[in-house]
Amino acid sequence: MTTTPERSETPHTFVLERTFPVTVDRLWRALTVDEERAAWFGSEENFDADEVSHDFRVGGRTVDDGRWHDGPRSRYVATYTDIVDLVRIVISYDMWIDGVHISTSTQCLRLDPVDGGVRLTQTEQGLHLDDPEGGAMRETGFGSILDALASHLESSPS
Repeated sequence: MTTTPERSETPHTFVLERTFPVTVDRLWRALTVDEERAAWFGSEENFDADEVSHDFRVGGRTVDDGRWHDGPRSRYVATYTDIVDLVRIVISYDMWIDGVHISTSTQCLRLDPVDGGVRLTQTEQGLHLDDPEGGAMRETGFGSILDALASHLESSPS
């Protein structure tokens, strides 16, 4: 007798804010220019990338696919749905782990000049499939990604 796995769909919304001591233009380049983005997004030493592409335009796609050392294969596929230069980036993206679709999300990155730098606000709404804890893990993961962005900007401020 086989058992059918329990299926669930768990929504999760979160907002992360970080202020960086750089100009809006500098942060925009870090988010949008291929070489800049590659320096902090998905550049973990313990990740072997098999497919990486970044087509920054409305309708363009970004793909990051690879395997964590001693771990699962991860696939991220995003489509840019709205871009307002130096102001916001909106994407819709899907994630797979070992070929299993785990989530579909919409994300907005908003840049606002503030005294001493620029505030980045990330708003995300996701539907996590068959993993009630997936949203909380995603939120923690994006906190780490923003830490990597901060380190990159600190080491290369202009």
